[in-house]
Amino acid sequence: MKIATWNVNSVRTRLTHITDWLSEHPVDVLCLQETKVVDPDFPLEAIQSVGYRAAISGQKSYNGVAMLSQQPLQNISSGFTPIVGAAAVGDLDDQKRVLSGQLDDVRIVNLYVPNGSAVGSEKYAYKMRWLTVLKTYLEKLLADHDALLVCGDFNIALEDRDIHDPQGKETHIMSSPQEREMLTDVLSVGLKDAFRKFTTDGGHFSWWDYRAAAFRRNRGWRIDHHYLSSKLYDRVKSCVIDIEPRGLEKPSDHTPVIVEL
Repeated sequence: MKIATWNVNSVRTRLTHITDWLSEHPVDVLCLQETKVVDPDFPLEAIQSVGYRAAISGQKSYNGVAMLSQQPLQNISSGFTPIVGAAAVGDLDDQKRVLSGQLDDVRIVNLYVPNGSAVGSEKYAYKMRWLTVLKTYLEKLLADHDALLVCGDFNIALEDRDIHDPQGKETHIMSSPQEREMLTDVLSVGLKDAFRKFTTDGGHFSWWDYRAAAFRRNRGWRIDHHYLSSKLYDRVKSCVIDIEPRGLEKPSDHTPVIVEL
């Protein structure tokens, strides 16, 4: 089984990139983030033309997640609320950032973690609150699904080797100590980084800023991850970053990350 994650930064803008990539890389499931489209306007026909169906949870112009699969996913769930309950979630599900489904015995969670904007800002506080609920959500899922895969754009580089230049990381969004501590706490429920099982050195990134020729200079960050429960971590065969789509004309600033079980 192959599962990929890709922040496409607008599914309609990047539609040809997505369908071409799926034709060349027929993964079982492709988890998309930042689809930026309401559900009725999702380009379902184009996705179906390359042999995929879609589970979607979108909103206009911002956020949005989708799961494209060759076979129908089971037990599809959108947002935190169905698992955690409305009282604990509050307004967090107003932004469409969480979608999960099951393929065979594998429960897949697709996440678009808030960016946080700037350390100490209101959006940063929102990110911390969101990550707190995420931990509860994953704890509850793990209680019922020991084969759990959590992937997506986490907007956090957990270690210095995940950043091209970690200088100033303490005050930089996506690498501040509090963000790293929060993500480490989330993972403490029993999840491990699939990529680091196979690749321990730095210089491997999944996101590059559009500015300053960052991609050409490989000045990137590794912020798109696959985290696996112990049962799946033992089964994982590979986890790779496909940088080719980032070099296309008018690309997303992220690129796919693929795990094989």
